[in-house]
Amino acid sequence: MSDPTTAIAYEVVIGLEVHVQLLTDSKMFCACPTIFGAPPNTQTCPVCLGLPGSLPVINRKAVELGLRTAVALGCRVHAASQFHRKNYYYPDLPKNYQITQYEYKIHPPLGTTGSLEVTAGGAASSIGIRRVHLEEDTGKLVHVEQQGQIVHSLIDFNRSGVPLMEVVTEPDLRSPDQARLFLGRLRSLLQTIGVSSGRMEEGSLRCDANVSLRRPGADLGIRTEVKNMNSLRSVERALAFEAQRQEQLLERGQPVAQETRHWDERRGVTFSSRTKEEAQDYRYFPEPDLVPITVDEKWIEEIHVSLPELPDARRQRYASTYGLSPYDAGLVTSSMPLAMFFEETVRRFPQAKTVANWLAGDVAAHLNAEGIEIEETPLTPNYLAELLRLVDAGTISIRTAKEILPEMLRTGASAEQLVADRGLAQISDAATIRGVIDQIIAEHPGPASDFRTGKTQALTFLVGQVMKKTRGRANPELVNKLLREKLG
Repeated sequence: MSDPTTAIAYEVVIGLEVHVQLLTDSKMFCACPTIFGAPPNTQTCPVCLGLPGSLPVINRKAVELGLRTAVALGCRVHAASQFHRKNYYYPDLPKNYQITQYEYKIHPPLGTTGSLEVTAGGAASSIGIRRVHLEEDTGKLVHVEQQGQIVHSLIDFNRSGVPLMEVVTEPDLRSPDQARLFLGRLRSLLQTIGVSSGRMEEGSLRCDANVSLRRPGADLGIRTEVKNMNSLRSVERALAFEAQRQEQLLERGQPVAQETRHWDERRGVTFSSRTKEEAQDYRYFPEPDLVPITVDEKWIEEIHVSLPELPDARRQRYASTYGLSPYDAGLVTSSMPLAMFFEETVRRFPQAKTVANWLAGDVAAHLNAEGIEIEETPLTPNYLAELLRLVDAGTISIRTAKEILPEMLRTGASAEQLVADRGLAQISDAATIRGVIDQIIAEHPGPASDFRTGKTQALTFLVGQVMKKTRGRANPELVNKLLREKLG
């Protein structure tokens, strides 16, 4: 089976619907708090529970955050936009309709026709933003399982009514990898402008994807919607699987069903959930209890002025000011917390390339393995700078630094304290190392003789034995130099 991202026969077409919980203190249409992790059903009122007679009131802060996003994405911001009712029945939707915005010409959403650039495979592409609109979140279903079977479900309405913003792309993405990179770029932008925490593990950033295949240059194919992707890695894996599944169907001459499918992270597959609804199935109509949102030019200009340095500009600054490669500059700006961590570390250890290499290498490897972000670790910029200073001064070897870094990431321990407590300081005393070299040569006369007769690879073995004898603490450059002197 060919790789669907590179196959000539079919082109993958992907559009994303990104749901973003906004950083507000209260919900979209009521004064209930939005604290994550509160006990179930403790942050509710008649409005967010949909009780008869309750009336919604628009949260101005949520509108402002939506405007910040639309402006940052270069969208056309509409002078007047309208909320609508999206009608459907589901247990987590107490009113049996969701207050949202839809793409009508006479009642437009907050912003339309923007773009965000993403680079994948060395090629930059401008991904169109179809719309940015506001809505309320639903409640959360908690499924109780016994022996692998769901026996009953509970509903937590704390999330019901939380301000939600949806960013909908055009079907401009052409590979699962490009979709993952785009979502990472969007998350970084949202964090930078203070709109969302972007924590997918908490549900503050959720992504649905529409996936279809087509012959190159042909009309769009039948699409499926993929849900339940809870990390950037999940997005790439789920879309790769779904693209391959559709390719297999088409190669067998079978049709692709227009349906909603869920991603099963544990099994690594998508499975059918329900047939895909069309817009008319939701029976949209303007929300009668809310007036339109009016946005004047002054408000838009205030938003423009208040925006901080955006990720694209930050990447360019890191490349020009610090001399970072495009890859490293992209990685350290992949999230706002990581960019701040980088800058704080460089202030304390002004070797930007070294800091970026450690963040892009060992630190990133640990974060990926644990499925966490830099802000979720107790490691501080001060302690990472301290570790790098120890390496730079020759106090510890790079090998030792790599060994203690995971503990620093897990516990927040000081590098200096770990080195002192465990006696890990690098041995750079020539007399001490010469004594160890004498022991090694006595124990391994064969390799020593081989080196003297021109077999230079024998030196690598002897250096390794010295490092082993000193538990990796000997200065390897000095060991190499003294061994060559000793063996003539």
